[in-house]
Amino acid sequence: MKHFFKAMSVAVAVLMGVAMVGQTADAQCKEKHDKKIVVGFSQIGAESAWRAANTESIQKEAEKRKDCIELKFSDAQQKQENQIKAIRSFIAQGVDVIAFSPVVESGWEPVLKEAKDAGIPVILSDRAVDVSDDTLWVTFMGSDFVEEGRRTAQWLVDNYEKVKRADKTMDKVRIVELQGTVGSAPANDRFAGFREVLKDHPNFEIVKTQSADFTRAGGKQVMEAFLKAEGGDKIDVVYGHNDDSALGAIQAIEEAGLKPGKDIIIVSIDAVRGAFEAMIEGKLNATIECSPLLGPQLFDAVEDLALGKELPKRIVTEEGVFPAEVAKEVLPQRTY
Repeated sequence: MKHFFKAMSVAVAVLMGVAMVGQTADAQCKEKHDKKIVVGFSQIGAESAWRAANTESIQKEAEKRKDCIELKFSDAQQKQENQIKAIRSFIAQGVDVIAFSPVVESGWEPVLKEAKDAGIPVILSDRAVDVSDDTLWVTFMGSDFVEEGRRTAQWLVDNYEKVKRADKTMDKVRIVELQGTVGSAPANDRFAGFREVLKDHPNFEIVKTQSADFTRAGGKQVMEAFLKAEGGDKIDVVYGHNDDSALGAIQAIEEAGLKPGKDIIIVSIDAVRGAFEAMIEGKLNATIECSPLLGPQLFDAVEDLALGKELPKRIVTEEGVFPAEVAKEVLPQRTY
């Protein structure tokens, strides 16, 4: 009989071990918390493939943890006033945590003070804010946009002979820049990081810069204007603050009878699937990664807050640089 109970005990232990291994993130989440954590998230909009992947990551991760997390999601449609309304709505509803990706850096102090006064912690996802009191937000998670600008410029410097057109009589490389949304953190930082590297390389010159608003349509429109303007026939490089604007520029270059990736070198930031497909076609030369898959990271932070843990003020996403030479090999592994 003793052997029977011993065998039963072992069997139960094994089954419990299997169950623990097979537990979902949702079950593990539920075990740690007494009640659902209500999270209000204000998204910028759906201006690009990157943003769509970011939204999908957040919504899918919330669904995985649905017994533990209740997500209230709001789309601001690229307008700061809509985000402010959403945050005030979250405060009125008494959510446990507010998270948002700010469309621009400034103008948040009043509404963030309201959240702090209500005792609701705020997480910044993907983009930072410019406020005088950094206790108005708990943590900022996402990419280092300045470093992305640096990496883009460094790729150009490292590939100077490739970037410089063979038929040129001068060594100067002329660059046009497709900026992101005016006043946004990634646009400001990618602008600054790019120049930080190139200031030590006078053979590179930024001849034109204009906002394409992080959209493909904006990239096409701005590039058309650049090509038609004086000096448009002397453009060597397009620097896109994101892949979508660069893909729009590629359309404009082709319609002008030129070969993107050859007649004009194209570099951009995000590393979305469309950029890899363009590199395989020889139309884009390099993309610098900016991962949108912040859902798991966001809800891990939300859970830690609910457990009373202290979060680091800055959580940086690890990312890479992808030249066209590796695009075919890497594309099957890309999830966005």
